[in-house]
Amino acid sequence: MPQQHLDRLTAVDASFLAQEGSNSHMHIGAVILVEGQAPPFEEFIEHIQGRLHLVPRYRQKLAFPPGDSGRPLWVDDPTFNIAYHVRHTALPHPGSEEQLLQLASRIASQQLDRSKPLWEMWIIEGLEDNRFALINKTHHALVDGVSGVDLATVLFDLEKNPPKPGTAVEPWTPHPEPSAAELVAAGLRDAARGVFGLASRALRYAQRPDKALEEVREAVEGVSELAWAGLNPAPPTPLNVEIGPHRRLAVTREQLEDFKTVKNAFGGTVNDVVLTTVSGALRSWLHARGIRTEGLELRALVPVSIRSSSEQGALGNRIAVMRGPLPVYIKDPVARLRFVKQAMDGLKESKQAVGAEVLAGVQQMAPPTILAQASRVNFSTRLFNLIVTNVPGPQFPLYVLGHKMVGLYPIAFLPTNHSLAVAIMSYDGEVNFGLLADYDAMPDVEEITQGISDSLAELVRLANKKGATPERKPPKVDAKKVVKKKAANAKAPKAGKKTSKKKSPEISAATPVAPAKPKAAKPRPVPTTSPVAEDGTHAPSLGLPSSGTPRIATGPAAEMRAARRARRTRSK
Repeated sequence: MPQQHLDRLTAVDASFLAQEGSNSHMHIGAVILVEGQAPPFEEFIEHIQGRLHLVPRYRQKLAFPPGDSGRPLWVDDPTFNIAYHVRHTALPHPGSEEQLLQLASRIASQQLDRSKPLWEMWIIEGLEDNRFALINKTHHALVDGVSGVDLATVLFDLEKNPPKPGTAVEPWTPHPEPSAAELVAAGLRDAARGVFGLASRALRYAQRPDKALEEVREAVEGVSELAWAGLNPAPPTPLNVEIGPHRRLAVTREQLEDFKTVKNAFGGTVNDVVLTTVSGALRSWLHARGIRTEGLELRALVPVSIRSSSEQGALGNRIAVMRGPLPVYIKDPVARLRFVKQAMDGLKESKQAVGAEVLAGVQQMAPPTILAQASRVNFSTRLFNLIVTNVPGPQFPLYVLGHKMVGLYPIAFLPTNHSLAVAIMSYDGEVNFGLLADYDAMPDVEEITQGISDSLAELVRLANKKGATPERKPPKVDAKKVVKKKAANAKAPKAGKKTSKKKSPEISAATPVAPAKPKAAKPRPVPTTSPVAEDGTHAPSLGLPSSGTPRIATGPAAEMRAARRARRTRSK
């Protein structure tokens, strides 16, 4: 659907506005590294100006109906000035990535001006290794993570020297600012359109009652599952504290091939491996802070796109959220991965996403005051400990004004009382992590980025070890031949040797006899219990299995013992 003047925000878009406060900024963005010297600033502005017609929303601002009579609307900004939104600065020598991240942290700490279109783009010169950087900042009400990836086509090209457009872009002429009466009328018109949509759906359901019953059943199941998830609150952790307006940004870059190596060795998806590495990093970080993790399972808010293929490239939010587990109590990395895979498979098969979409549809009809209250519930610390969002990016290089993009670190947002958000985005064979943290509550956020690298390295080591160890099969043994050979050896004495009996020395009563040494008894193996069963299941309360669950012994020695037992069984 094209972006038009006087479009009303969806309920999800408006919820991000309602949730925003002085300490909770609802913008997202990215730090982008580009090779080569930065282009002239005027050329960069002209490049963006020539492509803004592809995204009209970037020249629109918010308009609020009088008396909170409806959700805000998007209207053309007659005073739009691209020089306000595109900004130019440089790093002091030597222009390290640490200095770049400090600058990005300060930019992320400042709210966007709601009286203007809700975006900024910074071009930063002076980065070491002959590079420059771009820092993008866009309000979440304007764009969701998946749609934002599509918007990269506005600035970036697939070729270093793309063909120039054949037709000139027509000058943009904004609509005049609407009056209060026009805002109310536009809101009523949009509400009537929503009622008409509900009536059309009801008519379709009347024509197909079997389909209607199926969709209603799925909707009820989905809402019930969401309610049950809400009745099981997330545990209190140091991540859920009061936050301030200032931010820290830490990043790490890993190889997509490493995640695929682990996935291929132990099963699951790349996203399962990502959540497992984040769990491992948080486990190490909690231990470094002196916090025990026995029985502790964190909850991550995992956004899921419900955007259809026909809606790709459209602005606005088409997302639902699910609450995925982060089992920090599991020490073994492979067992942790199996648990995450099992849990995420269960979420995918559940109706949580359907329930979230149903609730979003109900919120479309809610007045702004009710919608604001609902948004606070959606971002409550009772439901989750942190945001973990993973967005698949392009697996091929992109270019801006002939310069190749060589790095991309995503930036999420921090809701109230959430001091950490982890954003992940893949690009051209790499998986890039961007950790946004509260400045005061998370001075040690870089320990988590290091933990992500260490956790992934351990999984890769185990995956390579599994792939390098060939599967040993027990040798085939002919039991009849073994029995015949043993019998023949027992009957026939060895040739050339005579048997002789040795006389035992006489022992009188007076001869002292040394006491016989007792044979050392072989220690009996004590079966140990694993904190996680082989299939990854656990007791939800303490993270322990049912009593008596033995840890299965494996390896060459166990295989040889099994082969001997098999031969003895066949010989009988």
